[in-house]
Amino acid sequence: MKILLTGGAGYIGSHVLLSIIENKHEVVVIDDLSTGNKNLIPDNVKFINSNINNAEKISNVLMKENFDLLLHFAGFIKVEESVQNPDKYFKNNTDNAIELFETCYKHNLQNIIFSSTAAAYGNPSNNESIREDENLNPLNPYGESKVKTEEYLLKNKDKFNSIILRYFNVAGADPELRSGLIANQPTHLIKILSEVVVGKREKIYVYGNDYNTEDGTAIRDYIHVSDLASIHLEAANFLLEKKISNIFNCGYGKGYSVLDVINIAKKIYGEKIKFEYDKRRPGDAERLISNVDKLHQHINWEPQFNNLDLIIQTAVEWEKKIHEKNL
Repeated sequence: MKILLTGGAGYIGSHVLLSIIENKHEVVVIDDLSTGNKNLIPDNVKFINSNINNAEKISNVLMKENFDLLLHFAGFIKVEESVQNPDKYFKNNTDNAIELFETCYKHNLQNIIFSSTAAAYGNPSNNESIREDENLNPLNPYGESKVKTEEYLLKNKDKFNSIILRYFNVAGADPELRSGLIANQPTHLIKILSEVVVGKREKIYVYGNDYNTEDGTAIRDYIHVSDLASIHLEAANFLLEKKISNIFNCGYGKGYSVLDVINIAKKIYGEKIKFEYDKRRPGDAERLISNVDKLHQHINWEPQFNNLDLIIQTAVEWEKKIHEKNL
């Protein structure tokens, strides 16, 4: 297949790019490098430096290439920043995405896989794992901006065949250390934990210890980024074969509290892991655990890295690498 990949210089996009290359598909990457890193794109990949709202540039690419589908990752992802600057998130994650989709439609590219988020659910109505038909109630502009883009795709099923993938907490790094998370002001727990292990920061701040959970800290479902990447290729095969729109959760279906993650890291790395409690952050949900039954029913996918120790270790090894290279 031939794929147009937006946000391919970002964390998840770059891992999907590795999967695309390994499976010998053709790809063109579009990224404006506002949050992505050019070092994560292999030299032999066709790369266009552009924002997704540049209709002229995108149109030129679409006229030259005959793509089978769009994999759309380009978006801002920081919950706290979205609370402070919601307009930035609605402009990029919603308005720019819709403009991109419309440009694609004009050039007969109608198959889309959209990178969405479990933040769409907010605080779910029960403490069980979340199904795709759970009511959407995002607690922050980041989640809301993704929901609005989902709504556009769902309203335009006559124009697009789309798979919406709602990610739970993505973590870890490529086991061969070809890619991983590069961020100046990270908000991901396992990224911050990795920086503590390698000595880039002194401690982790745990935001809230008064949640209605066993240890008082928030619970998340962590999925290894390489497993998430492989879901995209299987979802692409499904979409091109069936031409049926759908929504799938992407996770492992198991929740870990913030303290669980810290304690697992302590077992591996000893007392290097220091933490301190701080107040809750606005927009944070209490508990987000995926129900992935629907994904497994429709998509030919089995996880390869469903192990939190391994997720943490790959993240730390990547952090050591970029710390040494000063990336």
